[in-house]
Amino acid sequence: MLKEELKIIQQAILNEIEAYEFYRMAANQAGTGDSKEAFMELANEELKHVGYLEALFDKIKRSDEDNIKLAFEPMPPSPDIYNWEKVDKEYTSLAMSVFSIGMQMEKASIDFYEDAKAKTEIQAAKELYDLLIKWEQVHLDQFTEQYNMYKEDWWAEQGYAPF
Repeated sequence: MLKEELKIIQQAILNEIEAYEFYRMAANQAGTGDSKEAFMELANEELKHVGYLEALFDKIKRSDEDNIKLAFEPMPPSPDIYNWEKVDKEYTSLAMSVFSIGMQMEKASIDFYEDAKAKTEIQAAKELYDLLIKWEQVHLDQFTEQYNMYKEDWWAEQGYAPF
């Protein structure tokens, strides 16, 4: 049973690394320092997730039964609140694409953790997955709100806004 939990955490680490690489790539495509900084904040947030999950993996892998239960107790780091004003208006299309893909990645992570929760019999693991679901939901909500704002800006720039 523990082997399954470790596999789930390994996949979660990979998911976070892929997200880091995606946001880093977006930062490199951003034309200005402020836009780049905003996308790097996203990338760095994903690295925090990786660190938390790697530490959790190590605790579980090296622990006995009692310590395994304790390994699930620490709360994952809370997602930071981003300053989206840093993304320049001239990069609205890029920002929309990044947030759209980000929304898909966050939703996929939520689905992944919900599936893992449904499959485990370890109560502490279920509680951990609930925390991780909330963690990803915060990002999904932030990305959706920001995407909708950029969408409205983009429509207005294109003359599509319903006036």
